[in-house]
Amino acid sequence: MRGRGLAAATVLVVLCGGSAAVADTTTARSAHNIIYIQGDGLGLGQRDLLRLALKGKNGRLAMDGLAVTGLVRTSSADPGEIVTDSAAAATALATGHKTRNGAVGVDAHGRPLETILERAKRAGKSTGLVTTAQVTGASPAAFAAHVPSRDSQSDIAKQYIENSRPDVLLGGGEDWWYPKGNPGLWPDKPGEESRSPYGNLVERAQRTGYTYVRDGDELRTTRANRILGLFANEDMVDYGPDGVGKYAPRVPLQQMARKALDTLSKNPRGFFLFLEEEGTDGMSHENNAHGVIDAGRALDATVAEVMRFVRTHPDTLVIIGGDHETGGLAIENYDASDTDQDGPFDVPGSKLRFTVDWTTHDHTGSDTPVTAEGPGATRLGGTVENTDVHWVMRAASGL
Repeated sequence: MRGRGLAAATVLVVLCGGSAAVADTTTARSAHNIIYIQGDGLGLGQRDLLRLALKGKNGRLAMDGLAVTGLVRTSSADPGEIVTDSAAAATALATGHKTRNGAVGVDAHGRPLETILERAKRAGKSTGLVTTAQVTGASPAAFAAHVPSRDSQSDIAKQYIENSRPDVLLGGGEDWWYPKGNPGLWPDKPGEESRSPYGNLVERAQRTGYTYVRDGDELRTTRANRILGLFANEDMVDYGPDGVGKYAPRVPLQQMARKALDTLSKNPRGFFLFLEEEGTDGMSHENNAHGVIDAGRALDATVAEVMRFVRTHPDTLVIIGGDHETGGLAIENYDASDTDQDGPFDVPGSKLRFTVDWTTHDHTGSDTPVTAEGPGATRLGGTVENTDVHWVMRAASGL
């Protein structure tokens, strides 16, 4: 019964990954467009940090303004670990099936799983992957590639241009597209080098119909319907602890999202778009709350951009989630005698200050918040599995 409606006035309980999502089937097939927005590593603590630091104690982020709120369980099917990694988490979202950590678009036995992006493409919709991470990184890759290891990023790039062919590919990761000895546009930093074993994949993409853009100006001016943009050697964010790490992507996520929306919405059959802010995860790994705030500000501006689009395209399902929580972030009252905490941070509109405490530099097993709006969004209210998000997108769009 997944993705299939009954009579128009009935209520259908869709069993997905062991949990139930309840929805009115009148909206089961009415999502013309789907936009999945991911704050990588974005748990409840990160969202509270962003709200307090950017909007104040009683303020509200753009991502808080959507109609439906729920919680997502994030565990993978890894036999040796409780806590998921990004590859397994994204595969669950993209395919509706849990897998082992490190696996991209395949099940625990390495067998390929069809993704929501591939189903959208097969239905004639346009598709896009946009991220401040490497565009061949684990999360975007899970929607458009099938490899046993997330480290096989040149294989992922090759599959993009030969098999899944997303119409818009924007992010970092230039080194995986150029062969050794060809540095591409962006100068290599220590430890970075081009490494494609398949020759120049950028040129191959151009031969198959992609327009390659190298910076924000070229992205802004192109009118191409199929775009590849690589704006950094690896991730578009410079990670590091407070005072070292810097959130300054050469092309803002909001600009990439705007171009993706303009391009994909030309298709009268609709589109599927994956948007990701990687900085919320990378800076949480570094326990750098200032960096998380900077990345979160960009993420929320992107959400606002998307919601402006939705106002004129109400047949769009928007889902905002985190694949897992990173860092074990907790908000605490400011105590000047406690020198081990991150901060302090001012609360706009008040004299209050707060600090951030971290419990780890790694992922945690905490549930992540999800907010959603549009056709089928009510199915994400309550507590669901990460696999349920996939089936909600399928049911809402009829894919």
